[in-house]
Amino acid sequence: MQLFYAPDLIPGQSFYDFPQDEAKHLARVLRKKEGDRIFLTNGQGILAELEITLASPKKCEGRIVSVVEKPKPQLHLHLAVAPTKMNDRYEWFLEKATEIGIQEITPIICERSERKTIKHERYQKIVVSAMKQSLQCYLPKLNPAMALTDFLNPEIQGVGFIAHCEEQDKTHLKHQLDTETQITLLIGPEGDFSEKEIAKALEKGYFPTSLGENRLRTETAALYACQTVNLHFEP
Repeated sequence: MQLFYAPDLIPGQSFYDFPQDEAKHLARVLRKKEGDRIFLTNGQGILAELEITLASPKKCEGRIVSVVEKPKPQLHLHLAVAPTKMNDRYEWFLEKATEIGIQEITPIICERSERKTIKHERYQKIVVSAMKQSLQCYLPKLNPAMALTDFLNPEIQGVGFIAHCEEQDKTHLKHQLDTETQITLLIGPEGDFSEKEIAKALEKGYFPTSLGENRLRTETAALYACQTVNLHFEP
């Protein structure tokens, strides 16, 4: 099964005309031809099977032969993770978290962040690619980077956790998960959250949480948390 991202695909559509860059990729790289069948998703739950009716590097289009609307995941996991000093590590996290299953990601800039800017467009491409590779029909929402102080301003939707390394009474995340399916989890930079940031998060209603005894890198902690939450809600 080959899955392609078609964000402009809508229910009830009979034909689909690929953008030129996708047409070139389909015809020249993948060598698709008339009669071949592929699958499309709009990243919002639609899965369509398409039969190619015209395949050339300049134009590729097809007839939609079937459409399925996939149910929206019950879980809404929102990871707010500080960008890592080495950008490739954050990109690895984005890819793997998408493959495992995540609904929303926000890069947060903290007091001790060594990386203050991100390439949102590049990150978006990584998330889209991981969605296609893992054959999912819901594209995680990737928010623009923002300061942690701004992120903490709105009220928490559901339940929130902050994973930090300070010596405080903390319960392992797996023992804090219950039936609440809307979860926000904060992961700090290499230097951890500052005491002020931790205090602010607790004041806003976030629960301190532990990800085990080992000291984890930012991207490892985020992926560990992602897997822990997904396993808890796995049918």
